[in-house]
Amino acid sequence: MDEHPVDVYEPKTLLEAIRYYSDLDIATKTFAALRWPEGVTCPYCLSKENYYAPSRRIWKCKACRKQFSPKVGTICEDSAIGFDKWLSAMWMIANDKNGISSHELHRGLGVTQKSAWFMLQRIRLAMHTGTFEKAVGQVEVDETFIGGKARNMHKWIREQKITGTGGKDKTMVVGVLERGGKVRATVHGSQKKKALHAHVREHVQPGAEVFTDALKSYEGLHPEFAHQVVDHAVEYVKGNVHTNGLENFWSLLKRTLKGTYVSVAPYHLFRYLDEQSFRFNERKDEQGDRGRFKMVVKACSGKRLTYKKLTGKPQISAK
Repeated sequence: MDEHPVDVYEPKTLLEAIRYYSDLDIATKTFAALRWPEGVTCPYCLSKENYYAPSRRIWKCKACRKQFSPKVGTICEDSAIGFDKWLSAMWMIANDKNGISSHELHRGLGVTQKSAWFMLQRIRLAMHTGTFEKAVGQVEVDETFIGGKARNMHKWIREQKITGTGGKDKTMVVGVLERGGKVRATVHGSQKKKALHAHVREHVQPGAEVFTDALKSYEGLHPEFAHQVVDHAVEYVKGNVHTNGLENFWSLLKRTLKGTYVSVAPYHLFRYLDEQSFRFNERKDEQGDRGRFKMVVKACSGKRLTYKKLTGKPQISAK
C-alpha cells in the first residue's frame, strides 16, 4: 500500500490552494486521495495492493504489475499538465461566480491558451450532473435565448442555430428550478407545446406546482400538474406565483457568457450551462470553496473527453 499518505491539511482560500498545490507531490496525492477515498486502487484490475514510486509520481500494482497514474480513467487522462495546475484550475472554475476564461487561465498557469481551453472544457464535463431526480414541490419553468445576431457569426455556426418564435438567431435554453432545490438548464430545440410539455414531464414529478410565464405553449399542463401562470406583460409576481428564481439564474448565466466568455458556440453551450448550474446548485455548500473544489475532483473519475470529440463539428443535414 501507499506508504506516503497525503497531508490532512485542506486549503480554504484560492491563495492557500495555489501555494499548497504548487508542490506536485502533494497535488498528485491529493487528487489520488479524493479519487480513491478508501485507498489507491488499480484502474486496470481494481486491486488495492500497490506501492508508490515517488521519483515518477506513479503507483505500481502488485497484482497485475501495471503502472498507473491517478489520471488514468479521468478527465485528466493523456494530459501532460501536472496536478499542480489541474487542481488550481479546478479550484478557480468551481468557485469563481463569473467563471474564468481560457485566456486568464493560460496567463495564470503558464500553459497555452489552447491547453487552458481544453482543460476548462474537461472540467465542465466533471461538473455535469446527469442523475437529477424529478423536481417536486414548487417548481419554476422558464425559457431564455442565448446568442448574438446570425449575420455576425461564421456560416457553420449559423447553420447550427436552434431558433424559435421570439428568439430569432439565438439558441433556446429551458430551465427547471425546484424551489429550495436545484436548477437544471438544457439546450432545447423547440418552443412548441408538444416539446415543452414533454420536457416538463421529463424533469418534474406529476402533481407538483408548476409556475410559468404566459407563453401559450405551457397551456394544458393542468391537471397533470398544478399549473399557475404569471403574465409578465401585467406583473412579475402574483403571490407565490413567479419565475424570479430562474430569472436570477438567467441573469448570472448571461453575465458570465457576455462578460467572461464573450462568445460561446451553440455546439459547446451545454457545457457552460453545466458549469453555471454546478456553481448555482452548490452555492450553499457547508464547506464553501473547499467543498465545491472537492466535489469537482471527485467527479473527474469515469469521464473522458478527447480533443477530437470536443472540436468535432456537428453534421449539418442538407435541406
